[in-house]
Amino acid sequence: MAKILVVDDEQVLVKGIKFNLEHEGYQVEVGYDGEQAVELAREGGFDLILLDVMMPRIDGLQACMRIREFSNVPIIMLTAKGEDTDKIMGFEYGADDYITKPFNLLELKARVRALLRRSGAAEQKNAGAVLEAGHIKLDTGGRAAWRDGTPVELTAKEFDLMELLLRNPGRVYSRENLLNVVWGYEYIGDYRTVDVHVRRLREKLELDPASPEYIRTKWGVGYYLAKI
Repeated sequence: MAKILVVDDEQVLVKGIKFNLEHEGYQVEVGYDGEQAVELAREGGFDLILLDVMMPRIDGLQACMRIREFSNVPIIMLTAKGEDTDKIMGFEYGADDYITKPFNLLELKARVRALLRRSGAAEQKNAGAVLEAGHIKLDTGGRAAWRDGTPVELTAKEFDLMELLLRNPGRVYSRENLLNVVWGYEYIGDYRTVDVHVRRLREKLELDPASPEYIRTKWGVGYYLAKI
């Protein structure tokens, strides 16, 4: 049973989300501000966190950044309608996904299922392949990454994106293709989601992110992994 943390200062909304997720069979704990989110995440061993952006004490973006200092648990940010800046900042601070308020609970549950499935938290995973390209190595079963033998912490979506590229060296993926394959649904043209994740991967895995050796851009088309 996956364990989910829901943090939002709207108590009625939290109650509704908790009820619906528990009905799906998840174990759910709740919090109501950013400080609580960090404290609970540190202690709880959660498989996924739903985190509102606008909260008292510290906001969701700061809470996300602090959680990323000690955990790679998948995080879905809850953002106000039309706040594109919040969405992009959420990815910058390590969020894996976002959903815009007001949202349909069926959509929320679909996002939760998809992210848990992709992160491997919803079911036990058999040992997977070890993928390598130059100084980069991924263990797809253990969902671990290394650069020159040094462990590198990747978020769930960063790992999924890098695994796709490593499995298909030389194949160019458009931003639209990556949104559909890695995120599992359409982002309605919000291709900055892909750009932010690619930049973060380069910062973590490339020796020189400004001149990437592996994660290349084909201008006007998309991204690909160079054949080494």
